[in-house]
Amino acid sequence: MHRIKSPHTKVKKGTMRRLLQYVLKVHKFKVILVLLFMVIATLSNVAATYLVQNVVKEVQSIIDIGSNDLTKIIKTILTMVLLYGVNIVLSYTYSRIMVDVSQDTLIRLRNDLFTHMTSLPIQYYDKNTHGDLMSRFTNDVDATRQMISQSLPQLFVSALTLIGYLTAMFITSYILAFITIFVTLSLLIVIRLLIKRSRKYFVKQQISVGKGTGYIEEMIEGQKVVKVYRHEKEAINNFNVLNDDLYQNTLKASINSGMLIPITVSIGYLGFSITAIVGAILFSVSMITIPKIVSFLLFTRNFTGPLNQMSQQANFIGLAMAGAGRIFDVLDEKSEVDNGKIILVNAKYENNQLSETSEKTNIWAWKNIETNELIRLNGDVRFTDVNFGYSDDKMVLKDVTLYAKPGQKIAFVGATGAGKTTITNLINRFYDIQSGTITYDGIDIKEISKKDLRRSLGIVLQDTNLFTKTVMENIRYGNLEATDEEVINSSKLANAHEFIMKLPNGYQTILTDNGSNLSQGQRQLLSIARVAVANPPVLILDEATSSIDTYTEKLIQNGMDKLMDGRTVFVIAHRLSTIKNAKAIIVLDYGRIIERGNHNDLIESKGRYYQLYTGVFELE
Repeated sequence: MHRIKSPHTKVKKGTMRRLLQYVLKVHKFKVILVLLFMVIATLSNVAATYLVQNVVKEVQSIIDIGSNDLTKIIKTILTMVLLYGVNIVLSYTYSRIMVDVSQDTLIRLRNDLFTHMTSLPIQYYDKNTHGDLMSRFTNDVDATRQMISQSLPQLFVSALTLIGYLTAMFITSYILAFITIFVTLSLLIVIRLLIKRSRKYFVKQQISVGKGTGYIEEMIEGQKVVKVYRHEKEAINNFNVLNDDLYQNTLKASINSGMLIPITVSIGYLGFSITAIVGAILFSVSMITIPKIVSFLLFTRNFTGPLNQMSQQANFIGLAMAGAGRIFDVLDEKSEVDNGKIILVNAKYENNQLSETSEKTNIWAWKNIETNELIRLNGDVRFTDVNFGYSDDKMVLKDVTLYAKPGQKIAFVGATGAGKTTITNLINRFYDIQSGTITYDGIDIKEISKKDLRRSLGIVLQDTNLFTKTVMENIRYGNLEATDEEVINSSKLANAHEFIMKLPNGYQTILTDNGSNLSQGQRQLLSIARVAVANPPVLILDEATSSIDTYTEKLIQNGMDKLMDGRTVFVIAHRLSTIKNAKAIIVLDYGRIIERGNHNDLIESKGRYYQLYTGVFELE
């Protein structure tokens, strides 16, 4: 079976340090308080255990002299109870604090992750599956939270307890203490080797989880396509490959990490046995007393507890570190660069002079923030000798030169992969071109702020994205400052008002699951209404009428004709009948412009457009 290779199977160095810095940035005082409580709780626990030898000593003394005075024994036991009580109270307190710290860290991680992801360029989403990104938000963040709230505190307490026990052991008997250290070092070496091996597979496991989640999400969204083309078996086989990859990586990680506990327990028992034997020998030569042997054996017996906890938490920390590394990988991605010095402002004419204003005038201007120069936004878009490829070794557009004068309707036609949608993506500056220039009202779009550039553009896509909000809020997404009246007027312009009013709650109807309770045509009408309320100077209609019925298409065309009046419009359509009235029709073939003209001119020339129009070649 084909095995999927996973990249980046090592946890980056410094991940733990970076995570701790992230926590301490906000919760430094709480963490210091937790550490203090941990130290006191550990000392209380060790001290109480150390007092056991005093109890044994007093009992032995009572037996030897035949006394009935239990005062010292009772006082010692009460002291032990008090110390154990302090340990319990402080342990609960620092655990509760760490829960608060971890929950806050989880919220901050998710906020930072989401905020940063909204700033990433489109290229990042082209290279990463949605499921893998979702896995980082859920599995990886939650694993990191558990590590902060449970694993790290327990690991630290266990380490402190070991140090405390070792100190008490040296005070009791340095000979037996050295034996314990030898056993402990042997155990730590084994643990380190196993953790190193299992951590590699934990990283692979997290990557496999992300891939599997992504595939499941794709299959859920594409079930209709799977069933129509009868690819259920292939989908299952592909999932089995991913699932088997996850199984293999999880199995290898579990085998290596699962060996930790039995090995730890076995070495612990071995150390206990050796301590008992050597203790007996030392007692025979009067080098140690019975109370000290009993106390030391208790330390040795308890010594394995922290070691077991350390090995268990080390397993989970390995998994969580892999998740934290994947989170920081996203946070380390470079945000989309936007260093444009030209912004979009409201403008008005005073004494035939263009000036900036805070009022809504329906007149827009480009403002150079360095020189304060204003240029009227007209919608003149030009491509000059543009070359572009999604990768440097494969050009999608080659020597493309075109122009759209203000108010013109420009249509792109061509087969799949010809570069139609790519041109609209470049106008939005989702990607930067390799060579050539793209200007907007004579300004190189690289000099325009991306935010303001996109603000001037309205886009209607074939695949409409709707949110789990009311119809009113979904339309207002095009302009968050729009009033209810403006939203309704935009809906009327898009011919969406009539069907909206027939919904159960009209404009207050909640849309769910990307508007699955609407037809494709209704969803597209809402998308057009959203653009209408934004009132952009330039429109991009990417395959806007390719998947709707004839009646709805007429509704859309009627509304769009009103919306397009006086605007620059770029259209990509599967139905050539929708672009007959375009000022210019540009025919693309493998990234090159092969024809340009209006409908009648192109029909008369009997070139590629004529062949597409008459059905000699298929458009899509």
